[in-house]
Amino acid sequence: MLRIGVVGGGQLGRMMAEAGAGFDARFIFFDPSDSPCAALHGRHIHADWNDSAALESLAQESDVVTFEFENIKADAVARLATQCPAFPPAKALQTAQDRWAEKSLFRSLDIPLPPVAKVDSQTDLDTAVAEIDLPAVLKTRTLGYDGKGQKVLREPGDVIGAFAKLGAVPLVLEGFVDFDHEVSAIAVRGRDGETRTWPLSRNEHRQGMLHCSIPEPGHPLQRLAKDYIDRVLTELDYVGVMAFEFFVVGDDLLANEIAPRVHNSGHWSIEGAATSQFENHLRAVAGLPLGATERLVPCAMLNVIGALPERDAVLKVPGTRWHDYGKTPRPGRKIGHITVLASSDEQLGERIGAVEELLVNDLG
Repeated sequence: MLRIGVVGGGQLGRMMAEAGAGFDARFIFFDPSDSPCAALHGRHIHADWNDSAALESLAQESDVVTFEFENIKADAVARLATQCPAFPPAKALQTAQDRWAEKSLFRSLDIPLPPVAKVDSQTDLDTAVAEIDLPAVLKTRTLGYDGKGQKVLREPGDVIGAFAKLGAVPLVLEGFVDFDHEVSAIAVRGRDGETRTWPLSRNEHRQGMLHCSIPEPGHPLQRLAKDYIDRVLTELDYVGVMAFEFFVVGDDLLANEIAPRVHNSGHWSIEGAATSQFENHLRAVAGLPLGATERLVPCAMLNVIGALPERDAVLKVPGTRWHDYGKTPRPGRKIGHITVLASSDEQLGERIGAVEELLVNDLG
């Protein structure tokens, strides 16, 4: 039996455990919530993120530890790694948690990115705006996600007092990019350094939250995306699944951000790929051979946010697969997703449209 410890007990951990059923894996979830949705599939260590005794217990009970929630302290992962194998490495988590460190990594590896400046004061912001121009987006260096922890600056008046409005914490200013569309590159790297990449997925966002991801085999920028993500994976001596978000600008890619974990935009792979991102993540961290990553059929993933649609109506749409995370609905919360499968791109578009008419998403 393979014992896998997971820091975090949300839907990503839940889907990890579902993927691990075929490996006879036992899961231990470390999470401060009273009833995290992943606990349905394993033992739950109920403790604060900084509880040293609980972290030690997780390490002792596990053959390998990973995480599905990246807003934990990197030194906690480093501490776990002294007691048992822990992947992805703490260095990758630390880098992804700090937007300036992340952008600096891209620059050091000659990966193009939008204009960006470090902002530690209102004076810094004023200088950065003069260099980058407006519109631009001001973001906290840490903890922001799904549109949180950021402010769009469109006019000079928006700049006044903006540093204080975001909490007078370390920030970055990013210039707007007139991009064609956004794509995600989901890749996995094993303990032996082997890497595999799923087809690029075209992403559509609504109010800063991912709405739909559609994998596009044969995307003309697939090879370039793989080159960029391989540079990052190698530099960080990475093990596990990583997501890399890019802006497509003509024939170029501009790096947006990385996520050192399985990712929302890769959920289509559960039914739509030869090996899902969740199974390959487990294979990687456990030191097992990686699985093939090609798309099997035209498919898409649609997020369910804030409120569940009528399940039977969704399942009447041919090719749909229902994923309910078992989380209490509330505005802006991801509580499930729907995979749509089809035999052609045209049929896929029709089925996506049918599902979208049924969604009652409450984005908050």
